[in-house]
Amino acid sequence: MSDTPADASKRTWIIASACTGAVGGLATAVPFVSSFSPSERAKAAGASVEVDISGLQPGEKLIAEWRGKPVWVIRRTPEQLAELAGLDGELADPESKRTSYAATPAYARNEYRSIKPEYLVTVGICPHLGCSPSDRFTPGPQPSLPSDWKGGFLCPCHGSTFDLAGRVFKNKPSPDNLEVPPHRYLSDAKILIGEDTA
Repeated sequence: MSDTPADASKRTWIIASACTGAVGGLATAVPFVSSFSPSERAKAAGASVEVDISGLQPGEKLIAEWRGKPVWVIRRTPEQLAELAGLDGELADPESKRTSYAATPAYARNEYRSIKPEYLVTVGICPHLGCSPSDRFTPGPQPSLPSDWKGGFLCPCHGSTFDLAGRVFKNKPSPDNLEVPPHRYLSDAKILIGEDTA
């Protein structure tokens, strides 16, 4: 049985319509499906960050951003380091054993909370309610601080205080020490924040 010219014409239109529909559907689906992939900005937000510390002088702090958080790198002076050892009795968690907020990496569970005593690498967010503590590096009496203040950080929101190793003092609202992010030294002048293994 042979097709009539009208049947052949209908078949051609049906095939053409189906192909056009398939191409249109594919054109619509590609952007939708590709939206499931993370954007370059999202990838960068979770990526490791390389920080140059070559110009950081003793007593200074620089701020980097990692995963949308401020990360402080502080180069402590010999005098600041000497003060840390005598504070254990005043601190809530001097050995960084708590894990309620963020577990401290094993290489930072020491009185300096660092790989190299001179440098503190910590996230600048208070574990209490997410405020950003202020620098109070200068020792001595100051508003909202004890008269024997040795230097550290003060969270202005609810008064939590931290020493220059980011350890919280006793009887403060913060439930934990400041977070030490994963990090490692690429050289004496560069730190990689976000990774702690080569």
